[in-house]
Amino acid sequence: MLILGIDTSCDDTSVAVVQDTTTILANVISSQGIHLDYGGVVPELASRAHLTLLLPAIESA
Repeated sequence: MLILGIDTSCDDTSVAVVQDTTTILANVISSQGIHLDYGGVVPELASRAHLTLLLPAIESA
């Protein structure tokens, strides 16, 4: 069985594919550098960046 795991926490978008609950086939992490200009995470920008980064991360995994 293949399992697709998706996590969007704060300013990271992560995708993993696991086989049979023990073998990691892919692990993709995309960090958002846009927040460096603001001195912290801006929730609205983080939300929009997750939408932009999620599909490429899934396709890469």
